[in-house]
Amino acid sequence: MKFKSVFDIIGPVMIGPSSSHTAGAARIGRVARDLFGRQPDWAKVHLYGSFAETYKGHSTDVAIIGGLLDYDTFDERIKTSFEEAQNAGMTFEFIPETGHVDHPNTARIVIGDKDSEMSMMGISIGGGKIEITELNGFPLRLSGNHPAILVVHEDRSGCIANVANCLYKYDINIGHMEVSRKERGHMALMVIEVDQNVDKEVMDDLRKLPNITQVTRIAD
Repeated sequence: MKFKSVFDIIGPVMIGPSSSHTAGAARIGRVARDLFGRQPDWAKVHLYGSFAETYKGHSTDVAIIGGLLDYDTFDERIKTSFEEAQNAGMTFEFIPETGHVDHPNTARIVIGDKDSEMSMMGISIGGGKIEITELNGFPLRLSGNHPAILVVHEDRSGCIANVANCLYKYDINIGHMEVSRKERGHMALMVIEVDQNVDKEVMDDLRKLPNITQVTRIAD
């Protein structure tokens, strides 16, 4: 097996005790916040498998809330994230589930405020690495290790080409791209991992394209 960096072997700089149950959980929470675009007013966290069985002992719960507060894996405030969330006016609850999932370290995070809500499923695959496997009912595969753009759009001819051309205009290279849809001719989702962070100007231009409903980003 080849490793891209030493962190693939020893894991991330983190608040412990576990790279999979703590650091990975914090990253899942932080990606959920990034995709929502702001700090939510409330959160319901459904835990499956090993997450459901050991989340208190491994601090999975405080890590996820820390991520929702935009704390990185090494941020000391993760230890007091419950109090920090309460001070910020964010309510939360944890719901251990018994249903079968494909990976033992799985969390479904449902977050929202007065304007909207979002559902995201993530898995912690070890060493602090994660994958996002579902967003608002759309299946996807997103590592969270690279800058990414998520584009919700109408399933219409030309949408993918328009987005790709817009990124080309700004000399943004696409490293990985997936497209999924729930039903032909209805809502669809593009997940695009890119080689650099995308600034506000690019996001604004993407939002102006025909048949685009929503554009969000994950920074590096």
